Amino acid sequence: MPISPSSAAQAARESVAQRLRELRADAGISGSELASRCGWSHPKTYRIENARTPPSTDDIRRWCAACGVPEQAVDIIAQSHNAESMYVEWRRKVRAGLKQLQNSYLPLFRSTRQFRVYSATLIPGLLQTEGYALGLLSSITEFREIPDDVVDAVAARLERSRILHEPGRRFVLLVEEAALRHQVCDADSMAAQLGHLLTAGTFSSVALGVIPMSSPERAVWPMETFHMYDDTLVSIELLSARVTVTQPSEIALYEKAFDQLRSIAVYGADARALIVKAIGALR
Repeated sequence: MPISPSSAAQAARESVAQRLRELRADAGISGSELASRCGWSHPKTYRIENARTPPSTDDIRRWCAACGVPEQAVDIIAQSHNAESMYVEWRRKVRAGLKQLQNSYLPLFRSTRQFRVYSATLIPGLLQTEGYALGLLSSITEFREIPDDVVDAVAARLERSRILHEPGRRFVLLVEEAALRHQVCDADSMAAQLGHLLTAGTFSSVALGVIPMSSPERAVWPMETFHMYDDTLVSIELLSARVTVTQPSEIALYEKAFDQLRSIAVYGADARALIVKAIGALR
């Protein structure tokens, strides 16, 4: 079972702490002695070793020097920075409004050739229509009580979706059938959104799969929405945060989950039949 994103972030912090703890043990010095060599209190050593306080860049340099291995500082600093960037609070990201959040993804989109997206509850952003995005982002803005720049944010999201038509990129997008039924906008807009899926499924760069609710004995359960950018980064969306995973072992876990989810999805005519069924169920 994949570990939860918040647990993954904490595990990354603990990995840094363990590595520092092992350096001290290998050097054969006590926590008190290390604190003395670094010029801080013993409780600070304890907090760092137990992942209660993330070490600063200077802390790591002092620690490695005290243990006689200053050359290891660069690698541990990079590991620590990665651990702290894995868990980013949404409130900090969206406090200036949602347009800025949409645009913040552009550099990552530009550098990615293969996009893999799994969503259990919503239509993926790359396939959202104006009406659907307007309903969704309006709800998010109201719920989070953040500045209302929804119209601009929707425009930014639609502009970003033009990447679907750029050559040299591949998109594999999986949605649970339930995502076709969650009505986050009015019925007319929802019908237009589902109609767009019928069209998007024919794009040469897009493989759109729908995982039927009736899939028998599915090996992989519905899970959190995640985006895979090539094979170097996974972004997981939570209510309170966006988690970024870059550790190869964890990326491999999401690749395994994605491949299994992909194997139980339906495509082409079968996927279109489920979309048409969802359109017919609108009131």
